[in-house]
Amino acid sequence: MHINRKNIGKFWPVPRTGTKYVAVSTHHQSTAIPLIVVMRDILKLIKTKKELKKVLSEKQVLINHKEIRETNYPVLLFDVISLPLLRKYYRAVLSEHKKMSFEEISEKDAEKKVLKIIGKQILKGEKVQVNLLDGRNILLKEDVSVDDSLVYNLKQKKVEKVIRMEKGNTAYVIKGKHIGKQGTIESIIERGGKKLLKIKDGDDKINVWVKNVIITE
Repeated sequence: MHINRKNIGKFWPVPRTGTKYVAVSTHHQSTAIPLIVVMRDILKLIKTKKELKKVLSEKQVLINHKEIRETNYPVLLFDVISLPLLRKYYRAVLSEHKKMSFEEISEKDAEKKVLKIIGKQILKGEKVQVNLLDGRNILLKEDVSVDDSLVYNLKQKKVEKVIRMEKGNTAYVIKGKHIGKQGTIESIIERGGKKLLKIKDGDDKINVWVKNVIITE
């Protein structure tokens, strides 16, 4: 699948000039960058689609600790790309220019991902199921609330920690005009049935709706 280069998301860190069409993700098309673009045009670890196909056939690429076979597999914010043979590990983050970028991390850090809770329901037997921002659904024993975050161990498939949506914790803005900024939550205000955070980002203070942030620590 392809899209006109002029129509790619603003968060793509690739030029809008060049070949007319560029690959698009198999799903999450409005919020993801396809693996081929990440590997070839951003990280510059391969030169052609054929080369990527070979790497994938040799099981050399993992995203969130899952072996990937599709060249257009979607890479989302906070996803972890692992290249074990190269001993290279990357996490998708947002740059100060509001573009997706890839910070190199350690093998140990590559085992973990922060996930935002966007839904919660009680199942039979008082089991709690939470719906997460990346589309994942998991069962929990911990007492959690919507908008809290989980530190999830991708390798062991278990929750290591719950990060509460509360004063003093760090909020990372993932949508809206302040996208890419992060800072300490100074207060949480109820306004019209919605929650607004007052965040201190260095010397600046910004107001951000809870739906536009993820709590990272």
